[in-house]
Amino acid sequence: MRRFVKGLCSVLAALSGCAVLMATSPAEAQEIQLTGPLAGAPAVRKLRLYREGRVELSPSVSFSLLDEYQRTIMPGLRATYHFTDWLGVGVWGGFGFQYTTNLTDELQEKAVNARDCANREFTKACRLTAGNLTRGNLAEDQLGRMQWIAAPQLTFVPFRGKLALFAELFVDTDVNIFVGPAFVGLQERRECGSSGTPCSNPESFSLESRLAIAPTFGLGINFYPTNFFGFGVEYRGLPFSWNTSGFDNYGGGPNGDFPDTAVNSEDRQFFFNSLLTLNLTFFLPTKVKIQD
Repeated sequence: MRRFVKGLCSVLAALSGCAVLMATSPAEAQEIQLTGPLAGAPAVRKLRLYREGRVELSPSVSFSLLDEYQRTIMPGLRATYHFTDWLGVGVWGGFGFQYTTNLTDELQEKAVNARDCANREFTKACRLTAGNLTRGNLAEDQLGRMQWIAAPQLTFVPFRGKLALFAELFVDTDVNIFVGPAFVGLQERRECGSSGTPCSNPESFSLESRLAIAPTFGLGINFYPTNFFGFGVEYRGLPFSWNTSGFDNYGGGPNGDFPDTAVNSEDRQFFFNSLLTLNLTFFLPTKVKIQD
């Protein structure tokens, strides 16, 4: 019995010593040196470089988002030269066509056509709205519009890979980010009021052109079903101030927050103008570079 107890104590002491050593010894990882045919191999082989050293031509159509009075459809074109597969420089531009929103249609029907101020100038409604509502067509006489846009830009491509549909169909894909200045050709209601034609005069309801300069930026996702053709979608932001309604919004009272019976630059409001663009892409030369 004594021998058994002594043996049991010896085993417990040995196990306790091992536990202490294991608890106090530092953890170490063994570095595995890769040998054989995979030694020094790149992460990807036979990678298709769709952009590097190629000119990208992309016909597109853009649609404005969250418009108050007029929506814009803008056919356009983007041309980009890519120094590398992740960096390019180019220009995007388009010409805009407008159509009215439901709000504008309601204003035209109920606030312009129904009051008939051309024949009822003496009524209270006509006298109160004489400076802000035309007697003719809102879209043609006073609502702001984007006529054209030209934007030089830098394009970065930080992400690329493949997308799979039901693990059967695979397509090369990348995500691009672009940034640059935008030159925007606008039409807004002509200035009227304190130093010119009174805003209640029907002749004050006409559009004049001006150039706005704003930053532009956004991102897109692109798909490449062949070596020289692709398609994609982009979101573009264009923040700048303009008078979309042609109304006398600001310029008078404390801090200029009230109407001042004049329509001018004081009446412009800041809008984060947004465009959604669908594009087709063609590459020149048509042959794609492939890594080793």
